[in-house]
Amino acid sequence: MSTIEISKQYIVTGAEHSSTGKQLKWQQDGYFYKADRNGFESLSETLVSRLLQHSNIEAFAVYEPVMIGYKENTYRGCRSENFRKEKEEIVSLEHMAKKYTGFGLAQTLERIADVRERILYTAELVENVTGLQDFGVYLTKLLEVDAFFLNTGRDTENITLLYDTAQDQYCYCPVFDMGDALFSDTKESCPLEKGMVECYHSIKARPFSKTFDEQLNTANELYGSFLQFDISAKDMIDMVRDIINDRKDDVAYEPAEIRRIGEILRFQTRKYQKMFRQ
Repeated sequence: MSTIEISKQYIVTGAEHSSTGKQLKWQQDGYFYKADRNGFESLSETLVSRLLQHSNIEAFAVYEPVMIGYKENTYRGCRSENFRKEKEEIVSLEHMAKKYTGFGLAQTLERIADVRERILYTAELVENVTGLQDFGVYLTKLLEVDAFFLNTGRDTENITLLYDTAQDQYCYCPVFDMGDALFSDTKESCPLEKGMVECYHSIKARPFSKTFDEQLNTANELYGSFLQFDISAKDMIDMVRDIINDRKDDVAYEPAEIRRIGEILRFQTRKYQKMFRQ
């Protein structure tokens, strides 16, 4: 695949479609583009979306790796099709809470000690403001995906809804922005020389608890369990290997980055065997 040249007029300066506000990102010709900033975010996005195709998650953004040319620089990155319809906006829960309560959701959650009460408060707020049904179920699916892929980027700015400005109506966003999954931050929190176990103990979940298991187990107790892959754990590992080995584009990833992903997914498939077809 040749390098995609991005015009400077298309740069997106807000945090839309990325959990990292400083990450370079663009919208051009019906696609969202993001450049790697701290590691192999684009590979994480690609693999997660490919693997979700073999799950019961119905709506998610599909990413592909690309090389991005911008202002005489070339970046490793990825792109996904724009899933917004005309006159739809992406609204974060953080923004929604500030608008309707006067306080940011993150600030409010800090004042609530119990993880269960944090989740219940969030679900009740969203349903009251938007009229959406079963937000707790939608939220639980997000937390299941995050726990399995170890996505540390799910803060209150990165739980979002779609708002139709013409119809004054909300709907659910597809699952997107998984660039902080799979220990992809090799620049700061998880350098490649750091062992997997050490990384495992150093990362923190968001936004209801600092541990993935606590917020996942709490959500499952409240709303049920949902995420299921229609392949076996072994099939997933084989599939990841094939996706990486069969790549025909120009985006190069280091062997150490690929090994890290293999180690993580082997561990996670053993830990979450109940999510897989036996």
